[in-house]
Amino acid sequence: MEIRSLRYFLAVAREENMTRAAEILHVTQPTLSKTLKALEDELGKKLFVRHSFSITLTQEGALLRDRAEDLLTMADKIEKEFLSLDDITGGELYFGLAESYQIRYLARELRVLKEQYPGLKYHITSGDTEQVTEKLDKGLLDFAVICDTPNERKYEWTAFPEGDTWGLIFPASAPLAEKDVIKIDDLVGLPLFTSRQGWEGDIKKWAGNRFEELHLEGSFRLAYNASMFVREGLGYQLSFRNLVDVSEDSGLTFRPLFPKLETRLYIIWNRYQTFTPIAERFLAQVKRNFLYT
Repeated sequence: MEIRSLRYFLAVAREENMTRAAEILHVTQPTLSKTLKALEDELGKKLFVRHSFSITLTQEGALLRDRAEDLLTMADKIEKEFLSLDDITGGELYFGLAESYQIRYLARELRVLKEQYPGLKYHITSGDTEQVTEKLDKGLLDFAVICDTPNERKYEWTAFPEGDTWGLIFPASAPLAEKDVIKIDDLVGLPLFTSRQGWEGDIKKWAGNRFEELHLEGSFRLAYNASMFVREGLGYQLSFRNLVDVSEDSGLTFRPLFPKLETRLYIIWNRYQTFTPIAERFLAQVKRNFLYT
């Protein structure tokens, strides 16, 4: 199976039209059709259903699309890594990031590194621990930033200099605004929003044997989206400090949980991973600077 064939296949899958895909790829339509037919013959499966003016994927085609996207991402990454071996001015770095105010430390390190290596390019994808570690395990990322204790059998890591403080976000006009901190009794009976990861991890540990008294109204992977539901009066949001605008003009406010709940952030990488020169420089810089922030 050739990389070129997979690129052709993905172009057709995206455009759902043979003519448009051929124009984008700068090949003739007969060449494209011949390549896709050869791919179907090689796999022994029909990948497309051809209609009068469009093309849709079969179930097998949808499976290949998902796999091909990962394969081509990896192929492109390998190519860029080898090109960067002789590039003393920069290179490519790939990150998967959790949502946290502490990401500012990572941004600072990238700024410093880019001042030294102006040719540096970095690629950022966001997600929860499950999403970013899946990409890291596949080799699609150089580093991931997670809010969970790393799996020491699979990863090496460095902790961020600070942790994130959990609290409750709610309308500033609510009675809870009179409190300095939020306790478990304050949360009982409230419709709560938070991430599924946070709910089943940190919040469950914090609530202890009273966890079953709490009600998860809805789960969100992005804090900003959850805050929109809070603005509409649909519930109360459990989140890290500084992820949502709680200024006076926002109409929202934040109160920390008590007892204090703090989550550490970690930058992780695969054990026995072979790094490009720029990735090695970045990691050495992070290990050095995170310890003394």
